[in-house]
Amino acid sequence: MPKNGNLFSSWRGWRGRATSRLVHRGWRAVQRAGAVTAERPGPYRFRHIGAGTRLAFPQGTVFGEPWIELGEHCVIGEQVTLTAGMMPGVDLGPDPVLRIGNGVVLGRGSHVIASVPVEFGNDVFCGPYVYVTSDNHSYDDPDQPIGRQWPRFAPVRIGPGSWLGAGAVILPGARLGRNVVVAAGAVVRGEVPDHAVVAGAPARIIRRWAPDEGWQPPLRTPAPVPIPEDMTVEQLLALAELEQEREQEQDEARDRDREREQAQVQTQTQGLEREPGAGAS
Repeated sequence: MPKNGNLFSSWRGWRGRATSRLVHRGWRAVQRAGAVTAERPGPYRFRHIGAGTRLAFPQGTVFGEPWIELGEHCVIGEQVTLTAGMMPGVDLGPDPVLRIGNGVVLGRGSHVIASVPVEFGNDVFCGPYVYVTSDNHSYDDPDQPIGRQWPRFAPVRIGPGSWLGAGAVILPGARLGRNVVVAAGAVVRGEVPDHAVVAGAPARIIRRWAPDEGWQPPLRTPAPVPIPEDMTVEQLLALAELEQEREQEQDEARDRDREREQAQVQTQTQGLEREPGAGAS
């Protein structure tokens, strides 16, 4: 009887593992088939999709595509919302409303809401769950529910090379300069100059770069060493192996030093025990 039970348990375990592999393999196939590109736009009719741009499946809410332009080599994560206009089916005129430059990355679960022009410069990187909007509720009338009052709109521009951390919120009217860093969870409104780091809610400048002074206040960590452009993958792997060997040698050296110190302490302790009168009351 135990033998039969083991056979049944083995069969059930094998079936569970096989089912899990099939489910994950099928889901990956669905993700590949459902991704949106210029060659495979799916149900969407964007104003423009650049070469190399990919919207991961499943997509979030997407409407107003005729007024949305996506540059080249953009990476749009899963469940990203891209909307132009307050609702589907609204004629927004002849010009694009949402423009995303080349090389832009929008992290998983991010939202970009544009009823008036919203522009991402080239090479803007966004972490997950970033929220960028040109729309905001108004609360002028204290007798009306806020959700029933007509919203306010203001254009938004995010300068090239900027980085928006996870959960950052960019409010209507925000104008971010070049290479701006927005800390995770920051809430940004108004103008942010080039090469600034902002954090907090509402966001404020905590660090800036000036040509004559560098970063103020100074950076706490040294800048990473860039990888040479002519370095091959094989050379990078060889360097990684050398680095691992060096770290291993350092660990072994520390272990030897620790053993040597322990041996010295033990020798000193034994010498004290052998001294005449040691331990006498």
